[in-house]
Amino acid sequence: MKPLSSSLEQVQETFDKVRAQLEQFNFNLGGGWDYDHGYFDRSLDEANKVWLRIPVQVVTGRIEGDAESTDALVEVGTPFVLKHVYNEGLDPEADMETAGALIDQFQAPLDSDAGIEDKWVNEAASVLKSVERAWIH
Repeated sequence: MKPLSSSLEQVQETFDKVRAQLEQFNFNLGGGWDYDHGYFDRSLDEANKVWLRIPVQVVTGRIEGDAESTDALVEVGTPFVLKHVYNEGLDPEADMETAGALIDQFQAPLDSDAGIEDKWVNEAASVLKSVERAWIH
């Protein structure tokens, strides 16, 4: 993980506005969101292993990521780049029972926080600068 300094850090805005701003740059609310925080993610590579992630923390209200609108006020955290290196293929240790085969068929990541090449840090910084320039306060 590589943190990136940003003018968006500590900006407080409605969740809906943050989501609308970031969706213009192909960010999506990551699957790990909860009512009090979440991460907007954008893949930087075709293999979906390198990501630019922008965290948000709820100040008031609650995130309802699947709702069209919410009253949550959020604060933007420090953006960062992360890289996941996955094992390709099936896990030979996976359960062979029906339910297990549906759930446990893939291996865990080899490195969920792999080193990040300068190329990706620079790409992430470029995307982040574009987001900052377009941000409507």
